[in-house]
Amino acid sequence: MKILLADDHQVVREGLKQMLKKTGLADFVEEAKDGNEALIKIESGEFDFVILDISMPGLSGLDILKALESNKIKEKILIMSVHPQKQYAIRALKLGAGGYISKDSTTEELELAIKKISSGGKYVSSDVIGILVSDFNDNNDAVLHESLSEREFQVMCFLAKGISLKEIGEKLFISERTVSTYRTRLLEKMEMKSNSEIALYAYKNGLIE
Repeated sequence: MKILLADDHQVVREGLKQMLKKTGLADFVEEAKDGNEALIKIESGEFDFVILDISMPGLSGLDILKALESNKIKEKILIMSVHPQKQYAIRALKLGAGGYISKDSTTEELELAIKKISSGGKYVSSDVIGILVSDFNDNNDAVLHESLSEREFQVMCFLAKGISLKEIGEKLFISERTVSTYRTRLLEKMEMKSNSEIALYAYKNGLIE
């Protein structure tokens, strides 16, 4: 199996490569260090499976899922994240990912996820699956941030952590002015007026730790 491993931290990539080596599932592992590089390599069609970090410079994992649209490879993408799992897992699966697990997962869980997704199934970490089932079945339990675009959602989470517009722009490779525009839009959609309101909302909804 040819696997693409996309993560902006070399230490994480090396650790995952060692885990994949233990599973014996990968004949070949290619790396991508940011979202833009990952999308180009995914669209080349050379890979059977993709392990994708949800938060990377440039395009995020969620941005990549959206960009792929109807591409079949989306079903073979496993999202890995250090973010609070509930909200990000829901978004990843709704965008077509094959699965979602935490970066704290064991080699055994990684192997199980790859096998399940490769055989056409879906895989979600056991500690979040119960919450996901509840959220998908209760359409009346909608939350404000579900109306946000992926980029607006990213900016909201950064703002909630107290990160400045300039720093957010540097992390996302966009201008400070563009970040400000996203901030204005998300405040309007969520009917809020300040960053403190964003922070309180994000904390209450488990979007930040």
